[in-house]
Amino acid sequence: MISEPVCPGAVKYVLFDVDGTLIDAVDNQRLVWHTWAERYGLDPDQVYRVALQTRPMETFAQVAPDQDPRVCLAALHELEDEDVRSGSYTAFDGASELLTALDAGAWALVTSNYEHRVRGRFARTGLPVPKVVVDAAAVTEGKPSPVPYLQAAAQLGARPEDCLVIEDAPSGVQSGLRAGMTVWGVNTSAAVDGVHRHFGSLREAVRDILAFSSGTRPEPPNGQAAME
Repeated sequence: MISEPVCPGAVKYVLFDVDGTLIDAVDNQRLVWHTWAERYGLDPDQVYRVALQTRPMETFAQVAPDQDPRVCLAALHELEDEDVRSGSYTAFDGASELLTALDAGAWALVTSNYEHRVRGRFARTGLPVPKVVVDAAAVTEGKPSPVPYLQAAAQLGARPEDCLVIEDAPSGVQSGLRAGMTVWGVNTSAAVDGVHRHFGSLREAVRDILAFSSGTRPEPPNGQAAME
């Protein structure tokens, strides 16, 4: 973990990743890729391992180089949309309490997924949707590029140094760091390289995220000194 920047007195904003951060979608992603791989006669486990590390078009190039990537992507989107309608998934503990407590204009979603799927999942899990959603269709460069988080900040009218990014994945963490923002990691057993703070679960981070958004800094648990 690295030292956390401090910008006292400024309005604060919170930018959330979605899958793996607010919505528990690991099993859904695995099932979607498993079904997709079976359609093409591929090893589902091998395909999923590649998909975890690459964007869909890059995945297709590696696992199905003889297939039309546009057709592959259409098939994947069909499966993902069906999962939104019928899949079984939940919001992480603390997500509803946290998002409901934040000021409507002070937070955003920054996702590599598509907005209609996010809205569908949020509707089914009872989570509120903010005014600003930056999705895969909104940017020309995805994470780990800083573009998605910088675009969200711009739409909120926020300075990067006044933004807190909540992430679970290395690419998202790098995106937030490259954007010049404070980045906290959640829902991983070990800290992702580069995060300013690490929480084993979203629930553990709720109090501190709300404190950041209000411009205060609570004392760390167990008497530990805050990082400067």
